[in-house]
This record gives sequence, structure tokens and C-alpha cells, in this order.
Amino acid sequence: MRSPLQKFTDFTNTLLPNETTYLLSIQKFADEDRLRILQQVHYNAHHIDQFSPYDTSIDKRKYSHLQNWIATRLRAIDVDEQFNRMLDWEQKIMTDAIPMEDEKELLKTIKNYAHPSFFFTKFYELIENYRHFLLIRLRYTDRQLADDFLKRYRAAYLQSRQVKEKLYEATLVIVGQYSGQAEDSKQWEGWLAEIFYNEKLEGQIRYLALVRLVFICHNYQAYDPLRDKFDYLDQKLAQGLYYSKRHLVNYYNNRLMLHSHYREYDRAVYYGYLSVRAQTQDGLLYVNNLCAVLLRLNRNQEALQVMQEASNEAKRTKNFHNRIGFVAFYMQALHKNGRSKNAENYGDAFLRAYAKEILQYRWHLFFSVYLEAMFHQHHFEKLLKVAKQYRLRERDKLYRAKANYRPVIPVYLAAAQLREGNITEQQFADRLEDLRAPDDLRGHLALRTFLTDLKPQLPELGALLAEWT
Repeated sequence: MRSPLQKFTDFTNTLLPNETTYLLSIQKFADEDRLRILQQVHYNAHHIDQFSPYDTSIDKRKYSHLQNWIATRLRAIDVDEQFNRMLDWEQKIMTDAIPMEDEKELLKTIKNYAHPSFFFTKFYELIENYRHFLLIRLRYTDRQLADDFLKRYRAAYLQSRQVKEKLYEATLVIVGQYSGQAEDSKQWEGWLAEIFYNEKLEGQIRYLALVRLVFICHNYQAYDPLRDKFDYLDQKLAQGLYYSKRHLVNYYNNRLMLHSHYREYDRAVYYGYLSVRAQTQDGLLYVNNLCAVLLRLNRNQEALQVMQEASNEAKRTKNFHNRIGFVAFYMQALHKNGRSKNAENYGDAFLRAYAKEILQYRWHLFFSVYLEAMFHQHHFEKLLKVAKQYRLRERDKLYRAKANYRPVIPVYLAAAQLREGNITEQQFADRLEDLRAPDDLRGHLALRTFLTDLKPQLPELGALLAEWT
């Protein structure tokens, strides 16, 4: 049986803090009940773990009215909705099928245009097509309106096109470094920051610049440059600018990464749960990042539950970067919940089906967790066989230049060889010493952390590992 106000509660449970902040800033309710309900919606959106039930004594029609008001106000500022409307107009113009009512709305939009809009480039190109439509029909007055718009913003349009081309050049280098195909992307950081703060440019370009800045910070595991930019964006979103559900949850996911890097894990989890409140194209990525933090906090059952709820999405996605990440974290969640056998079996099946994709996209993450599951099952011979088959030792040596590298694979290989009697304790110690890069504090900390986790599995090496941990 559904509880009272269930429909309204389900609706408001999808709302996000920046949305409700904006809604409160624009409301002009004379009705105190509606204002009180909205304030409670705002409280619940900010305190996602402290839900406060809504007052059932208030007329239910007021809840229905408020729900419609919220949906209408958010739809009015949603840049994705605006983009979809432009696509609809464009399709109707190109097929000579635009109704009079749509034309009235388009002409009004041209007259009231405030530069720069979020999708300015797209709007400009729409008006170019519309001008052709008008001219051939001898509609001189409306064509003149379109002409004036195009002339007024021609320089801005050309600048946007130029910046987008340069953004693509930057992206090739940035993503190339992430994939191990390029050496340095930091050279683009200053230019991207200038683009992000340039309020004369369209919102889409500025947001694209921020996304690439996030990538650079991830490449170098240095997130300090993002704090002021996130604070700036947070203010803009709360004002209703650059708004869409898609942008908001992406922003929350980026905040998770920032706070996680600085070990502000409670804040990271908070933003992580916000990032999975809405279904988007990148939803599986956000689930992966949230669960990575939950597992780091040993909130293992919680992480497993979140991943089980997203399992159908993981099976459907064509994005193997996200899918392999999901499989790896799911194996880790199973292992940390005392189900190492299930984790190993899950890894077996996925490796048989998608070995090529694993090696192409996220082999280091997948095999780090897969080897862990085998090691805890004492399947040392199988572990070494898998490592040899997929040349993990050789691949790992090439991977060590990554900023977030952890020496998981070579340590598991050495430990398995030790357990199989293939090397001595001294040789094992020598292998560890080989992993100690000079002047690499981050590498030392990563190795120390990993060996601390491994100590219970190698009790006979307590004295040796004590020197490292």
C-alpha cells in the first residue's frame, strides 16, 4: 500500500541541492503552506540521509500544484531542453514543416536573445537555416530580423568555432596522456582556465573546458586548481545558469573526485550519492566512483547494494571503460563482503568473454582486483598462469609512469611465487626493493598502504613487512 504523498515524495527525492536553492530564490508564494513545503523540499535535498516526512494535513492539491510549479520552472531553464527545442525547429525548417506557432516562438526567441546562450553556436546555425527558409518565401521583414542577428553575432560565432577546434586539439593530448599515448597535458591548463572564466563565451564551451581541466588534474593527481572553479560553478548553478540535470550530476561526481583525493571521504560520499540521483549517460561511471569511496571506507555492504542496483545498466552499456570499472569494483565488493570465491568466478566469466576489451581499456584495474580474489582463495598457481598468459608483468612495467599507479600486480606475483616456493624470502624482499623508486613519495605511500593490507595473508613475513609498513 502506497503511503500518503508517495508520488510527491518520489518526485522530490530526485531533486538536487542546487535546484532547490534556485527554486527558493525565485519563488514569490503568497501561500505560506506552499512556501513551507518548498523549504522542506530544500532541506531534504540538502540532507539526503535525514529525510523529513511531509505534512499530510496540508491540502494535497497544494502538493500537486507545487510539483507542477517545480517541474515547469526547472524545464524553463534547462539548457538540454532548449537544445532539444532547437533540434525540433531545425528538423521542421529543413523539411518545410514548421507550424505557425513554432515560428512565433522562434521569432520571439530571436528578438529576446541574450548573448551568450549556452548553445549559442547551435542557435546561430539554426538561424542561418531559417534565413534560407524565409528568403525563398519572400518574407522580407522576418528575414531581415534573422539577417541582423547573424551579422551582430558573426564574430562571436567564428570565435566559438575557433575555440572548439582548439579544444579538440587539447582533448587529443589530454585523453592521450590518460590512455598512456602522450607524455604531457599540463601545458593546456592555463588556456583552459581562461576559457572557463570567459563569460563572453557560450556556456557549452566553458563547460567543456572545465571537463578537460578535470581530466588534466586526474592525469597528475593534483586537484588544487579545481577548488575555485567548482565554487564558481556552484554559484552559477544555484542561480539557474548552465542548468541541466546532466550537468549537475556530472558536477557532483567531479566534487566526489576532488574530496576523495584530499581524503575528505564524508563529503565525497555525499556528492557521490547526489551524482546517482538521476539517470544519465554517465550514470555507471558515477556508481563506480561512489562505490570506490564506499569500499575505501569499508562500507562494504552498502557498496555491494549500490552496485547490485546498477547491475542491469552495467550489462546494457556499450562503454567498456565504465563496464570494466564496474566489474572490478563489483569483484572487490564481493571480496570485501567475504565472497572471494564469487568474486573470482565473476572475474573468470568476464575475462573469458571480454579479454580483448579488458586489455584495451582497463586491464590494470581489472587484474589488480582479480588477482586479489585469487590470492585470497590461495589459487597461487592459477594466478601465476593468468599473469603469464596476459603478460601482466611486462604491462605493469610500462604502466608505472601513471600518477595513480599502485604496485599491486608485481607484489601479488611475487607473493604467489613465494607461496609456491619459486622464490625465497630474500628474493621477495629484493622484489619489493625494486619497486621503491627514488624520490617517489607517492609511490612509497602506495606500496606501504598495499603491503599493510597484505600483511594478514603473509604472516610468516611479519618482520620483513614491518620494515615497509
